[in-house]
Amino acid sequence: MDWDKLKEECGIIGIYNPKEYKDISRLTYFGLIALQHRGQESAGIAVSNGKMHYYKEMGLVQEVFSDQILDRLKGNVSIGHVRYSTTGESYVANAQPLVVQYKGGSIALAHNGNLINASSLRDELEDKGSIFQTSIDSEVIANLIARNYKLGFKEAIIHSVQRIKGAYALTIICENKLIGVRDPNGLRPLCVGKLGDGYVLASESCALEVTRAEFIRDIDPGEMVVIDENGISSIKFDNNTRKALCSFEFVYFARPDSNLDGKSVYNSRRNAGRILAKEHPADADLVIAVPDSGTVAAEGYAEESGIPFGEGLVKNRYVGRTF
Repeated sequence: MDWDKLKEECGIIGIYNPKEYKDISRLTYFGLIALQHRGQESAGIAVSNGKMHYYKEMGLVQEVFSDQILDRLKGNVSIGHVRYSTTGESYVANAQPLVVQYKGGSIALAHNGNLINASSLRDELEDKGSIFQTSIDSEVIANLIARNYKLGFKEAIIHSVQRIKGAYALTIICENKLIGVRDPNGLRPLCVGKLGDGYVLASESCALEVTRAEFIRDIDPGEMVVIDENGISSIKFDNNTRKALCSFEFVYFARPDSNLDGKSVYNSRRNAGRILAKEHPADADLVIAVPDSGTVAAEGYAEESGIPFGEGLVKNRYVGRTF
């Protein structure tokens, strides 16, 4: 049965360097490995040097990419994606990044989130003659951008994201620029770091560390950042925002060594365990975690309650997700 499975999360990354960077595909690859916990169905990388090159396939990052494939992905701007399906079936056509050719050039887009009005927008676009190649809601965003290309890429993206509703964090390659977008409620995480003369965008700060980028800040809700040879610029496309990062990031989904919106995931889970011990004390001999995300909270519970922490469940780390 599928109704009880998590269908909300993916991992995205984007890297920009002012000049062609021979290792950009490998940095993207290692960043995706750091985000592998966010999606294990498919993986993909798109790289541009004025011309778009991409590769995506079903499977884990290390299964999808070989040295030969990475060597073919050359350029100065890249985006990557690991998928855990939110909408659309699980097959390679629905893997991301989504690369779309249109009259103004090409767009590569990676999306983490879920749109609640994708179906109605898709119907509207199809009535106007649009043809869709996938069943994912991310293609609706790409289609909207392509249809508004005459406005210029910035206005085209802003016009498009103002029409969509739901949770989204986006990394986009357009006109050889790297763009990052976060929804007005900040439901999905996105941060930016500095890497030499360039920048890195990522779902979690743990991916910045792997790429040797220095964390700068989290992208604000309702904010779009544009990264090019002139540096990074910020555009606020929605001023009616409130920070409402999905609590499941802290409870389960994010890596414990990440920081999200200024908060340590590790400390948040440990504090949650302490609070749980105060609110729901237990007459028990041992505190046992459900590995792995429950381990830190269990340690906090044990610390606050004085009940010893011990291992009672063992996770088989050589199989995929079981939920």
